[in-house]
Amino acid sequence: MTTTPTRDVVFPPGRKALYERNRYSPAIRSNGFLFVSGQVGSREDGSPEPDIEKQVRLAFENLNGILGAAGCTFDDVVDVTVFLVNPEAHFETIWKIVPDYWGTAPYPTLTGIGVTWLYGFQFEIKVIAKLPEDRPH
Repeated sequence: MTTTPTRDVVFPPGRKALYERNRYSPAIRSNGFLFVSGQVGSREDGSPEPDIEKQVRLAFENLNGILGAAGCTFDDVVDVTVFLVNPEAHFETIWKIVPDYWGTAPYPTLTGIGVTWLYGFQFEIKVIAKLPEDRPH
């Protein structure tokens, strides 16, 4: 008999239908860590925010919603991967926004990847966070 593994899924408030429609989990708790799927600057209906600066801010707000639902903050993030469409054109615009959400040193690890397509988005951020030991899982 085969059993399906149980995943400890974290859903941000008000966006569960969006994740169910697209068939993925926004975040999974596992072994003391929170693995967060890539977050983009999507509006409530899932469509891209067209303004690049607003899109990046919205991606961080969506990320913070998931982190908060798991009892974390960005201070708990240990690893970050960002995906950028046309990084040569957008990097400076995007990177001037990052300090508003990034916190203070020591910073998490970072991998930045230039891509050609993100489903209509220009920026995506995915993270791994350490679940605080003093907060319930």
